[in-house]
Amino acid sequence: MTYQVLARKWRPRTFNEMVGQEHVLRPLINALDHDRLHHAFLFAGTRGVGKTTIARILAKSLNCERGASSTPCGECSACHEIDAGRFVDLIEVDAASRTKVEDTRELLENVQYAPTRGRYKVYLIDEVHMLSNHSFNALLKTLEEPPPHVKFLLATTDPQRLPVTVLSRCLQFNLRCLLPDQICAHLGQVLSREAIPAEQSALVQIARVADGSMRDALSLLDQAIAYGSGELREEEVRTMLGTIEQSHLFELLEALGAGDGVTLLQVVEKLARSAPDFAAALAEFISALHQIALIQTVPQAVDDALPERDRYLHLAAVLSPEDVQLFYQIALLGRKDLELAPEPRSGFEMILLRMLAFRPGRIGEDSSGSPTVAPGAEESARPSASLPAVEAGREGKEKLPAASEPALSAGEPAATTKDEQWAETVAGLKLKGMTRQLALNCIFKQKREGILELILMPQHKHLLNDRHQQRLEETLQEHNGAPLKLVVVCAADEGESPMAIQQHRQQERQKMAEQTIKEDSNILNMIDVFDAQIQADSINPAD
Repeated sequence: MTYQVLARKWRPRTFNEMVGQEHVLRPLINALDHDRLHHAFLFAGTRGVGKTTIARILAKSLNCERGASSTPCGECSACHEIDAGRFVDLIEVDAASRTKVEDTRELLENVQYAPTRGRYKVYLIDEVHMLSNHSFNALLKTLEEPPPHVKFLLATTDPQRLPVTVLSRCLQFNLRCLLPDQICAHLGQVLSREAIPAEQSALVQIARVADGSMRDALSLLDQAIAYGSGELREEEVRTMLGTIEQSHLFELLEALGAGDGVTLLQVVEKLARSAPDFAAALAEFISALHQIALIQTVPQAVDDALPERDRYLHLAAVLSPEDVQLFYQIALLGRKDLELAPEPRSGFEMILLRMLAFRPGRIGEDSSGSPTVAPGAEESARPSASLPAVEAGREGKEKLPAASEPALSAGEPAATTKDEQWAETVAGLKLKGMTRQLALNCIFKQKREGILELILMPQHKHLLNDRHQQRLEETLQEHNGAPLKLVVVCAADEGESPMAIQQHRQQERQKMAEQTIKEDSNILNMIDVFDAQIQADSINPAD
C-alpha cells in the first residue's frame, strides 16, 4: 500500500478537527446552521494555516447529502468524493498556473449551468492573487452576482495584491499563524494515533521551527520519523533541524555574564561541530533572553512548566537587566547582518563578541565577580548612570572612605552621611546580578542589636525575593565579620540609595564638564573664528 504523508492523512475533515482559527470557524458555523451564507469567501493567511482545508470543509458542508449544515456526515458519497478530491461540482483552480484572461473566461463559461450532483457548484481558487488584472476584470461581474447555485471560495497568501473591487465583493477571513503550543499538542495526538514513541522536547523543537504552519510541522514530523527510524528523540531532531542544544545556549549566556571571551569561543566551537543552522541558533538565543527578561521584570508571567526553569532562574540572577536588554537588542539587529557575513559561524561569533565589547563600562568580571576594565580603558571609559556600580571616590571634593573599610563595623566614627556610608559598603561587597541590583536600590535605615534594616522603594519591589535577600544577608555577614540579620521593607523613604547617589554624582560631573568646555579659551576662540557651535550631547566627563 502506498504511504500517505501525515499532512494529507491527518488533514481535518470537519470544523471540529481544526486546530485554532476559532475566529474564522465561529462565523462560518453560525452562517451554515442559520442558512445565512454569502456567495463569496476570501481566506487569507500564510502557508499551512488551513485556508484550503477550511474551504474544502465548507464545500462539504454545503453539499452533504444529509443536508447543508456545519457538521457534514462524512459518510455519504458526496463527502467521500470531496475528501478524495474528485467531486465533480467542486472545481479547484490553481491561479498560479492559470493566470491568463482566457483561462478565467473558460472557467466562467459553465457557471450558469446547474450542479451535476451536489446542491451547489463550488469554485475554489487557490493563490487567487496570481491572477492578472484582466482576469480579475473578467471575474468581477460573476463574483458580484453569481447564480444562486454557485459559491466562490478564494484563498491567498497575499491579500494586498487583490484589487479593492474584488475584496469588496467577498467576506474576508484572516487566518492566524498557529502557536507553538497548539502545533505541539496536535503533533502529540498524531503520534499517539500512529503509535510512534516520541520525546515531548523533540515535538517542541519541531513546533518552533514550523513557524506557525501546521503543514510545515507535519512535513518535518514525517522527516523526523524517518531520521529516527520510527522514533523521535530530542538529540536526533536537533541534529536534523540544525538547532542549538539548550546546554550550549546556557553556556553561551553564562560566558557572556562572566565576560569570558575565551569560554564563549570554545562553546561556539562545540556548536560548530554539530553543523547547526546559526540563524536558527541566534533565534533561540533571542528567545532565551526574552525568558530571562520576563523572569527579571514580571516573574508571575513565567510558565512553571518552562523547560530548564532552574537554569533560567540562575541566569536571571547572574545577568543584570541592563545587560539582558543590551544583548537582546544586539542579537535582534544581528539577525539581518548574519546573512551578510562571509560565513554564518563568523557572523554568529561577531554578534557575541559585539555583546562583550559594548557591555557598559566593563569587558568582563574577575573570579570574585568584580568588574574588570580592558587595559588602557581607564582613561577613556565613561561612566553610565544606568550601570549598577558605585565607584570609590577619587581625590577631590567628594572623596569617600575606601571600599575596604567596613562602614557597618561597630564603633566606627561617622565620617560621612549614612547614605554615603551604605553606598561605600555596597561598593565593597562581592555581589553580582539581581542581588547586586537589590543592594544598589536599597536605602540604609538603621543597624541595631545585630539587625540591619533597609528600605526598598516600591518601584523596585520586583527585585525583592527570599533568595536575593538571603544572598545579600550572607555577603553582609562576611563583610561585617559578625552575625547579621537583614530586614528589607518596601516603603517610601527620603533617603538616597547607592544607585541614586551614583546618578547624582554623574549629573554633577556632567554639568562640570559642560561648564569647563564652555569656559575653555581655545573653544571660545574656535567659536568666534569659525562661527562654531557646541553640541552639548557630545560632552562626556573623563574619569
